[in-house]
Amino acid sequence: MSKARGRSGLTLVETMVVVAVIAMLLGIMAPALRSSRGTARRVTCSSNVRQLLLANDVYAAEHAGRYAPGAARFLENVHRWHGARSATNEPFDARDGALTAYLSGEGTSTMVRECPSFSQSLEALAESGAGFERAAGGYGYNNAFVGVERARDATGRWRLIVDGGAGVRDQVGAPQHKFAQPVQSLAFADAALANDRARDGVIEYSFLEPRFWPDAPTARPDPSIHFRHVGHANAGWLDGHVSSEPLAFTYTSGLSARDAGIVDIGWFGSDDDNSLFDYD
Repeated sequence: MSKARGRSGLTLVETMVVVAVIAMLLGIMAPALRSSRGTARRVTCSSNVRQLLLANDVYAAEHAGRYAPGAARFLENVHRWHGARSATNEPFDARDGALTAYLSGEGTSTMVRECPSFSQSLEALAESGAGFERAAGGYGYNNAFVGVERARDATGRWRLIVDGGAGVRDQVGAPQHKFAQPVQSLAFADAALANDRARDGVIEYSFLEPRFWPDAPTARPDPSIHFRHVGHANAGWLDGHVSSEPLAFTYTSGLSARDAGIVDIGWFGSDDDNSLFDYD
């Protein structure tokens, strides 16, 4: 007499139960997985900012104690701390950036400075036509005070120092000794500008705009600090430490149709002044 064969598979009901259990587990785990990925990206970004700080310190050590210029000969619009170009209608080439040679020996690589949480890759920005300063990797430099040298005049305005009548001091960065409190002096941070042309409403930008223009202290620029890490931005300070800062204030001048606050761009800090940027 032959023996009955045992069941070799699951019934439809059993399969549906298994699928439901797996779906439930995935639903429970998904927030934790997203949080873990977000934390990993934030930590990687923090490391990138720290590399920029170290690179600028080494640059200063080799250039008489002066930090790297943010945009040497600014009116020519072809030099930036992160790259250079031969014409204003070309993208910046990271190989010629003032800090490139000091970034952990990476040489021609731009990845060391690309924030993994930046909303669009450099290639996507270029394809959309919204790339403004490609090769900055989503980071901005305090060019208003660190990337140039200024002096306060009798009216309280911070003017660019004139170098022997030959031009203003934007071809060199500020000397390290001018910053009385480097632990509270911003150097680099996550950055972007609000712009409606971009897919996610932001474009790459390589400067950190202070709360007020240095030479027009009653006028406010559009902000550029990007709080892309769950409402926080990684900020690098001149003493070498990196902190995670929450958005405290935002502003839109109207020059862009996109509201800066909608795309998490603004400033951190409780004081509505330039104290986190300038020399005091």
